[in-house]
Amino acid sequence: MAVRVISVREALDPQTRWDAVLDARSPAEFALDRWPGAQSWPVLDDDERRLVGTEYKQISAFDARKRGAAMVARRIADLLDAHSASLPRDWQPLVYCWRGGQRSGTLAWFLDQVGFRVHLLKGGYKAFRCVVREDLDTLPNPLRFVVIGGRTGSGKSRLLQTLAAHGAQVLDLESLACHRGSVLGALPGQPQPSQKQFETRVWQALRGFDPLRPVFVESESRKIGAVQVPQALILRMRQHGRVGLVDMPLPARVHLLLEDYAHFSQDVPGFGALLEHFVELRGRERVLRWKAMAEQGRWAEVFEELVCEHYDPLYGRSMDQNYSGMAQALPIMLRDGGALALKEAAQELIAQESALVEPFEPVAPRR
Repeated sequence: MAVRVISVREALDPQTRWDAVLDARSPAEFALDRWPGAQSWPVLDDDERRLVGTEYKQISAFDARKRGAAMVARRIADLLDAHSASLPRDWQPLVYCWRGGQRSGTLAWFLDQVGFRVHLLKGGYKAFRCVVREDLDTLPNPLRFVVIGGRTGSGKSRLLQTLAAHGAQVLDLESLACHRGSVLGALPGQPQPSQKQFETRVWQALRGFDPLRPVFVESESRKIGAVQVPQALILRMRQHGRVGLVDMPLPARVHLLLEDYAHFSQDVPGFGALLEHFVELRGRERVLRWKAMAEQGRWAEVFEELVCEHYDPLYGRSMDQNYSGMAQALPIMLRDGGALALKEAAQELIAQESALVEPFEPVAPRR
């Protein structure tokens, strides 16, 4: 039996069978980004990788390989002790490292010697990353986006979640980015993914969509917190997306914001620090007033002023400038952010799918 070397495209082919993807890189490399669903099987930990790399560059490549070989052998022995007992004879793993070289090659050899049918990814993560970047330039082009717009607190994200629950195709970029998209949008206890990991998540979602059915997505800016939406995707959404505009009464919007941003009541100083971002546009005096309201627990008043005096004017101008479908936007009325209102709106949107989808000419890939 011999290790089979396959390309990224071959590995992605539905006809290619593998039971697990094993990432032989260090934990830090794995955390930055990885093949979707990959398991971390590091043949060197972060410190070992750093030590071997430094010795390779600064002292002796031969000595570094000797040291690294011993480390890798011990690490693979530990991995086999931890995992192999429960693995069946016909288990077929796909193994990769940074460039498909020594780390993954060594792990693949050991697994092959055990008797498993091993696939080794040609070019490793670096080749996978190239495929992701190439695909992100083309995957959005055949998709028919329905862009859900609406002012802050109007329930756009909740509507997307309800649409998904009722079987619609949904690209929830804020969920993939672990961020609500505004200055106040960081999710407590949930760090954002790296830019590479965010792009991999978007790539994976786009690959799963049926181009014959609409894809519902929120009207995002180019950046969601610290990560950027892929350029071809944001252009497709803005230039060819059919816009649905959510409207909700102001009291209901404030109530929704009180629910979604309740964590700020436990971190008033942190909320105040974020408000500093508004000084340039809204002035020091107004920001000091908002801070005082928060310190006094007047959260409903703070959120109402924020949406009316800051977010609403900016949002209206941004949508008019960036989304070509605004003039023909489909009105979506939500009386509140409750489950019943969201269900009714989602079911109506899904029922109107045929009206929301029109023939179009595919867009040439961006060069």
